[in-house]
Amino acid sequence: MNAHPDWLQVHEGDAPLIVSFPHTGTELPDALVGDFVSPWLARRDADWWVHELYDFAQRIGATTVRSAISRSVIDLNRDPSGVSLYPGQNTTGLCPLTTFDNQPLYHPGREPDAAAIAQRRDTWFMPYHDALTAQIARLRQRHGTVVVYDAHSIRSHIPHLFDGELPQFNLGTAGPSGTPDTSCDNALSDVVENICGFSGLSHVRNGRFKGGWITRHYSDIPGGVHSLQMELACRGYMHEPELVDVHSWPTPLDPDHAAPLRQTLQQVLNACLEFANSRSAA
Repeated sequence: MNAHPDWLQVHEGDAPLIVSFPHTGTELPDALVGDFVSPWLARRDADWWVHELYDFAQRIGATTVRSAISRSVIDLNRDPSGVSLYPGQNTTGLCPLTTFDNQPLYHPGREPDAAAIAQRRDTWFMPYHDALTAQIARLRQRHGTVVVYDAHSIRSHIPHLFDGELPQFNLGTAGPSGTPDTSCDNALSDVVENICGFSGLSHVRNGRFKGGWITRHYSDIPGGVHSLQMELACRGYMHEPELVDVHSWPTPLDPDHAAPLRQTLQQVLNACLEFANSRSAA
């Protein structure tokens, strides 16, 4: 019997790897739809098709945890206290009031107040993180070492958030650029970064996206939990139009176009498995 609510999709695998999909959801609760300026705007900044891009993860034994709720309702990869994860930089909050392009999400006067935010936290944030916590504990008991891989994507050009074109692969390990990683062992992040480099596509480690709440909160290197975030530029698996509007976005996932990217991601997840298995065996 599935003990999880319908919007929370948990697949239990046996391998020491968890792939988290906190931002691929597009569902808007009926009671909130009228508060948003438009349903399209409230869905636009989803990590489009990312759970489908990683559809091989379950076949290699990974556990997957996915929310079907739009990040505009509540962002499951933000500090639940509301503290910014990127001080001094433009970003969106726990219950975002604006889009990535700084457009208002809500009709004036219909933004969530403190009580509404607390209710959303109880309804969606806590169940997602309770599920992640339970899966980490289950796999730690079996393997000793577990990798938590937080899977994301974003449009390649968003001037409000970053300058120029975002690299294709954005590896986040919660450390300042050029310093030791804090969310996972450097042996893991080194091999993942090397795989991204061998792809011939642009990549960066701890650039604009250093890892969100999931990467930072669940990391417990002494306890055997190594976490990392991969933020992909959408252009690697779907076609990004010059003008993003209700008529042009989102475009479909293009399997042929995505094939090289998917091949690299398969190598990345296999490397995460090899790392966890080797540490568990030791």
